[in-house]
Amino acid sequence: MYDGNHLAQTLRLASVGRESTAFSTDPATGEVTSYGTLWQNAERVAAALIGLGVEPGDRVALQAEKSLGVLELYLGTMLAGAIHLPLNTAYTAAEVGYFLSDASPRIFVCDPARQEELAEVVKAANVQTVLTLDANGNGSLRDKASDAGPILSAVARGADDLAAFLYTSGTTGRSKGAMLTHGNLASNADTLRDLWQFTKDDVLIHALPLFHTHGLFVAINVTMVAGGAIRLHRAFNPDAILADFDCGTALMGVPTFYTRLLGHKGLSKESVGKMRLFISGSAPMLTETHHDWQARTCHTVLERYGMTETCMNTSNPYDGTRKAGTVGLPLDGVEMRIATPEGVVLPQGEIGGIEVRGENVFKGYWNMPEKTAEELRPDGWFITGDIGQIDEDGYLTIVGRSKDLIISGGYNIYPKEIESIIDQVAGVVESAAYGIPHADFGESVAVAVVRETGSTLTDEDILEAISGDLARFKLPRKIFFLDELPRNTMGKVQKNVLRSTGGAPSQ
Repeated sequence: MYDGNHLAQTLRLASVGRESTAFSTDPATGEVTSYGTLWQNAERVAAALIGLGVEPGDRVALQAEKSLGVLELYLGTMLAGAIHLPLNTAYTAAEVGYFLSDASPRIFVCDPARQEELAEVVKAANVQTVLTLDANGNGSLRDKASDAGPILSAVARGADDLAAFLYTSGTTGRSKGAMLTHGNLASNADTLRDLWQFTKDDVLIHALPLFHTHGLFVAINVTMVAGGAIRLHRAFNPDAILADFDCGTALMGVPTFYTRLLGHKGLSKESVGKMRLFISGSAPMLTETHHDWQARTCHTVLERYGMTETCMNTSNPYDGTRKAGTVGLPLDGVEMRIATPEGVVLPQGEIGGIEVRGENVFKGYWNMPEKTAEELRPDGWFITGDIGQIDEDGYLTIVGRSKDLIISGGYNIYPKEIESIIDQVAGVVESAAYGIPHADFGESVAVAVVRETGSTLTDEDILEAISGDLARFKLPRKIFFLDELPRNTMGKVQKNVLRSTGGAPSQ
């Protein structure tokens, strides 16, 4: 039934013979959806899309709240041979307008509550068809799919054909549409399933968004290619997640998940007794959080490293040492090197730009050949924009982003070094170092600090505590105290927000 070399085929074959078994459970209602129902609905979505004129290679854009209907559209889009384009639910109408104009989707699916608000930008982008999908999976998309018979066979796609677009955050300019192929996504899912030892007996606790690499291409694809099941939480709630530890086996999350769970009195070795794996990514985890989780639960969090353009690149091992503060070793089939901007490979232990090459690396940026040429070398090496170093055991440590590098008086200053030292000061929860303009040196170091509740720590206290560990040119010229650091949806600190004000207001 499923002819063609594409991701949907890979995922579908993993569930053959499991049509009556559970794929998804809604923890809020207890409603269970079987694999059979999931694929029947996805086939109907595919038929509805084709009936609306969708052809191979067309884009189907989506901005809707998390629901099983979103996954049915994801699978149905691929079955129809089209390209899935999920958009962050927090994007404004103006931002959505840019993505629609850039990607030129054949169909746009949105929350019915926002249809009127988005009407003007949809019209300006010349989108032919608008459908709706609400948080309960209802709307005109569901109606169209219900009226359609399931497709008889998937539209054939090859490994090099596009399966999805994901737009980068655009903190340094216009957002770029990263073009991901069926081969990119399928190979990464297979590799991670094997590395993390996912099987049909696994139940993933899923509280991530479905418009991001982590929540969709890692969490969903890996679980499905293993034939496992998910508990589909609409949002992260510590009480609900903790309750699911009784029936789940794995959790994929961002560091914020773990810090909030550590703040829950119900977290203990006994409460996670049925869990086998905790994975963290999308943002660096503090070493303190890593150690606190291990002490509290007797589980070691597995950290990994990926990005929009490549899905996952490295991972700490399932069996073997999981080094706190590192993102592990290159995945099977992924090459990694530390290099200069010119592509000269640096010796082990030196800090430089992280570059990767493999089946996971994207095809390029949509409608941006110049940007593609800047970041994707002719021999296939992708310049990630991250700065890191590889230790004597081959483990990668992320030092920061190249755009976050501080250059003061001609010296390169890596924010991670400063943050690691300040985070050890008594009374500090976390910190973010970044560059601000300086008349003489070009840039100087500023640091935003979150203090523990009730702490009276001052900037003088911090400087006194760290002055013996950092060269003078690395010491912050300004220290600001915040209640919390600005973060995006996936928990990454938004240093561009801090830089845009020249510093944060003291509190």
